[in-house]
Amino acid sequence: MRFDTKIAIVVRADLAAWQRLNVTAFLAGGLAGGVAGAVGEPYQDASGNTYLALFRQPVLVYEGDLEALRGVREKAMGRGMDVAVYIEEMFKTGHDEDNRAAVAGVRAEELDLVGVAVHGGRNGVDKVMKGLRLHP
Repeated sequence: MRFDTKIAIVVRADLAAWQRLNVTAFLAGGLAGGVAGAVGEPYQDASGNTYLALFRQPVLVYEGDLEALRGVREKAMGRGMDVAVYIEEMFKTGHDEDNRAAVAGVRAEELDLVGVAVHGGRNGVDKVMKGLRLHP
C-alpha cells in the first residue's frame, strides 16, 4: 500500500544509542498523539489478546547534525507540516511539564535540537529530509 503521507524522524548523530532511541520514542509518541488518523486500529492475536494500535504506515528514521535538524524544523514548519521537537535540555527534566517549559524558554532558531519528527504529504516530507541519510 502506498500512502499519500509520510512520517519521518531525524535524530542528532552524535547522541548515545540510548538517547537516540529515547528521542525517537518520544517523538513518535508526539506524532501518534497529535496527528489525527496516524494510528490504526488495535491488534488482536488468535488467542483473543488485544494490543495497542500502532502507526498505520512506516516511520523512517534519519540522522543529522544540529544544523540539519534546525533546517528540517524550519522547512517543515514553513510547509505547515505536523512537527514534534526534542531538545537537549529535555534529557535533564523528569516530566512533560518541565519539558514544555524547557522548549518555551528558547526562541525557535536557537533550539538545541536533538530530534525532530514530521508528518505531512509524501513529496513534502521527502523534500524536507533531502540530503539526510537513514539512521544505520
